[in-house]
Amino acid sequence: KGGVPPRPGLPLGPEGKVPGALEALWAGGVRVFTDDGDWVADAPLMEEVMSRAARLPGAVVAQHAEDPVLSGGGHMHEGQLSRRAGVAGIPPAAETEAVARDLELAVRTGAHLHVQHVSVAATLELVAEARERGAKVTMEVTPHHLDFTVADLEGLDPNLKMYPPVREPSDREALRRALLDGVIDAVATDHAPHREDEKQGFEHAARGVIGLETAASVVWGLSFDPDLLFGALSARPARIAGLERHGRAVEPGSPANLVVFDPERRWVPDRFVSRSSNSPYRGREMRGVVVMTIWEGKIVHEEAA
Repeated sequence: KGGVPPRPGLPLGPEGKVPGALEALWAGGVRVFTDDGDWVADAPLMEEVMSRAARLPGAVVAQHAEDPVLSGGGHMHEGQLSRRAGVAGIPPAAETEAVARDLELAVRTGAHLHVQHVSVAATLELVAEARERGAKVTMEVTPHHLDFTVADLEGLDPNLKMYPPVREPSDREALRRALLDGVIDAVATDHAPHREDEKQGFEHAARGVIGLETAASVVWGLSFDPDLLFGALSARPARIAGLERHGRAVEPGSPANLVVFDPERRWVPDRFVSRSSNSPYRGREMRGVVVMTIWEGKIVHEEAA
């Protein structure tokens, strides 16, 4: 009713069984299934999930790409800075090993796999190889992985703590190029609001940042290309999720589900509609802003001039 489609957790039952809820949810209109920030480590169970999803037209299995055993309770990218700061790190292999397994299952089952919030350049190579083998794979990147690197964590800002962590400058550049070239399909915020008291002290801080209100500005700043902006944030995500009333061309007869974006307006995120403010962009001038949101022909949000 409110325009936000459900994306339920994978309906995993006890003792490694997948109950009939998968098919029931699909019959009810659900198309994207995920365990959100948890990677399903049980390979046989995941293979069954993907095999069954492959038989459901339009079904997508979305996986958080991080092996918790390899990440080992780390807090930031594993490298020189983590060692110098004495903070447990998360190696790139935590992502690439998880993605490699899931891609193999995608090839084997024929299911549509969506890799969430890619952070490592090597993941792009794995996906390219799987696509050549016939795998149906899409992937997304977050605004903060397109913008920040581990070098920005010198001060251990808790508002730059997220999973997966921001990586090396070379990873960021590879992600940017992959998005500009259409290799990465979409930009997703991985929006994770937390209270201020939950983001105190880097190692003890909750992981995640907010990103809904700044995402368009970040993507716009990459190339100032309207096609990239609306393709990465609207058209392609809608196509992946099977949202027929979204991501359409603006023309007579199309659903009036729109945003109005001012590409020239400069603004500083110092207050948020979100009840949380755990954003690495707080206080930073940005160019381009969503000034209006229209849902089914009605204005539901409008920025003050």
